[in-house]
Amino acid sequence: MSTSANTAAAVNPNVFDVGSLTALKRQLKDGDPKALKAAAQQFEALFLQMVLKSMRDATPREGLFDSDQSRMYESLLDQQMAQVLGAKSGGTGLAAMIEKQLLRQNPEPQLFDGPLPLHPAAPNFLLPRQRGSLPLSRDTAPALIPLQNVPEASLSAVPSAPTIAPGTATDTQRAFVDRLLPAAVSAERTTGIPAHFMVAQAALETGWGKAELRRADGSPSFNVFGIKAGRNWQGPVVEATTTEYVAGVAQKQVERFRAYGSYAEAFDDYSSLLSANPRYAGVLGAQDASSFARGLQRAGYATDPMYAAKLERIIGGTTLRQMLAG
Repeated sequence: MSTSANTAAAVNPNVFDVGSLTALKRQLKDGDPKALKAAAQQFEALFLQMVLKSMRDATPREGLFDSDQSRMYESLLDQQMAQVLGAKSGGTGLAAMIEKQLLRQNPEPQLFDGPLPLHPAAPNFLLPRQRGSLPLSRDTAPALIPLQNVPEASLSAVPSAPTIAPGTATDTQRAFVDRLLPAAVSAERTTGIPAHFMVAQAALETGWGKAELRRADGSPSFNVFGIKAGRNWQGPVVEATTTEYVAGVAQKQVERFRAYGSYAEAFDDYSSLLSANPRYAGVLGAQDASSFARGLQRAGYATDPMYAAKLERIIGGTTLRQMLAG
């Protein structure tokens, strides 16, 4: 039976059709978008059944035919009526509202440029001996994390930075990594986070340096992690337009970001923020790409629902690997 036929059977208004519910559960696990509408209709039917039951309970039960058996058949009738009402065109409108809300919370995955798959395997590799050993984990499967409200003083991605697909490293990318690697190695001693994880995050935030935040006079701010300037920040700031996701919807906003005197100062502040905030306890010392990326998104580092997936892709991509191994 085809997927569409299974989905149609899942909402067939037949209270005795247990197999259709089993098929619906399987389609939801497989990520079938059509099953989302069917699940919303099933929820509406359940709600209508509860309404009918409440009406039955409020009706006096006296008479010759009032018995446990009659009440059982009334219950089956109510279930069947709820299924039929929920499956009719439009129903009560509850299913449509549920489906709309679920779609907002689980937007379609964003496709990346380039021929490589969205979640490539991240093979282990070693840097030259003079730079130290930086193993990458093979477990790079990302997860969509429910959006969290990010406090004002928390961290946020700079959305104007384009995502670079893994491939042959350019001279600009090599120069970017060379500028940041010494500060990243120093921050690794403080946080326990592998240096190339932090370089990859800076590449995601800035598009490999092409969209670094700059001051009004054009000089660099060295803020490669998109760290916002909260109320307690006393240092210099820069303003930039950023994209924040509110209830799954991308919105352009002008935000104030911290400015530093060097990359070393930026990495030191990044290390301090992660070390001082208990939300990032699971990120400190993370030795595989999945734990690091998921931990950041789970803690509310960025509102982009695809942030962890993008970060894992850069960590496991050939672009960064070529530069670190070369």
